[in-house]
Amino acid sequence: MLLLYILGIKIYSLLIWIFSFFNQKAALFIAGRKQIFRNIAAKVNPIDQNIWFHFASLGEFEQGRPVLEKIKALKPEKKIIITFFSPSGYEIRKNYALADAIFYLPIDSRRNAQKFIDLIKPEMAIFTKYEFWYFYFAELKKNNIPLYLISGIFRPNQVFFKSYGKFYCNILKSVTHFFVQNKESENLLNSIGITATTLSGDTRFDRVYENAQQPKQLPIIEDFCGDTKTIICGSTWPEDEKLIAELALQHKDWKFIIAPHEVDENHIQNIEKLFTGSVRFSKLKTGKIQESNILIIDNIGMLSSLYQYGKLAYIGGGFGAGIHNTLEAAAFGLPVIFGPKYDKFQEAKDLIKIDAAKSISNQNELIVAFEYLATSEKSSAAAKNYVLENKGATEIILDEIF
Repeated sequence: MLLLYILGIKIYSLLIWIFSFFNQKAALFIAGRKQIFRNIAAKVNPIDQNIWFHFASLGEFEQGRPVLEKIKALKPEKKIIITFFSPSGYEIRKNYALADAIFYLPIDSRRNAQKFIDLIKPEMAIFTKYEFWYFYFAELKKNNIPLYLISGIFRPNQVFFKSYGKFYCNILKSVTHFFVQNKESENLLNSIGITATTLSGDTRFDRVYENAQQPKQLPIIEDFCGDTKTIICGSTWPEDEKLIAELALQHKDWKFIIAPHEVDENHIQNIEKLFTGSVRFSKLKTGKIQESNILIIDNIGMLSSLYQYGKLAYIGGGFGAGIHNTLEAAAFGLPVIFGPKYDKFQEAKDLIKIDAAKSISNQNELIVAFEYLATSEKSSAAAKNYVLENKGATEIILDEIF
């Protein structure tokens, strides 16, 4: 099985290299790893008290961020080393102020893992939610370096819990301690002999709660919204945008803010074609009354602050791989609407259960969900209370680690 794993990594690397000739993300993936060990050696002192945080992408960074920032506040002598697997995480957070060094994670191999661990010599490693790399985990274990997984979530259909999943199950057994989001995850880990677990909850609750307490003010957005009810459409994809465009035609008394997941020029132009008379954020002018009721956010990084100006949220991704972050909106008391693919997200299930969210599969369902949640004060309060009641994972994790 190890040979198949190695082969899979090599095939993946080859495909990324091929795609890099015509895909920007793939090109960044390759370019960011050139001279990686030279860069690490130049920026990291192995005799420092280094703590290694790894994040798959931007979402996992935001999820693990409360733990990182709390450690930095409590133990400022520690050096924070961050790695990302994906360009969508690294390129946006490569200048994050609280990190002492930020890199792409070298591809998982025996040589890369040995060299990486030798260069940074972390006193502990913290991974968020997922990404289980055989050679990195094995190297950490060999060097008796504690490895923690925070905000972990597991499902019965994952390979770890199948009769043929022993190889992947053994990867998990290199983890020193698991901090999981729900009881089901804890039970699943226990079923394969992993008992070093703590039911801590999800650190995203801490992150979104903090953000909602002190959101970044955006006067130009406040001017755009004025006194008009506004729906914030976050991390949308084309399938979402087609449905929202029809909704916007029926509700010209509302303002719509579209913050797409991808902000390349081609995608922005396609959104403009869908939403006739829309205006881009980059063309807004402070103090000027906007005739359009549709605003397209053509940059990355604003979404978590936009929700403070909304009454309702639509979260994208539910017609693709899965929905994006619903908790950022819920923290501001916004009921949420999303597509049908949400089964991997415990918070989505919970929000539906407490009547603070609706899942939709077509245009008619979107209209019904919109009209219900737009007038439900109970749903708004339920969303906000849900976040309030579930924060606190960061303290549980730090109590165990330290």
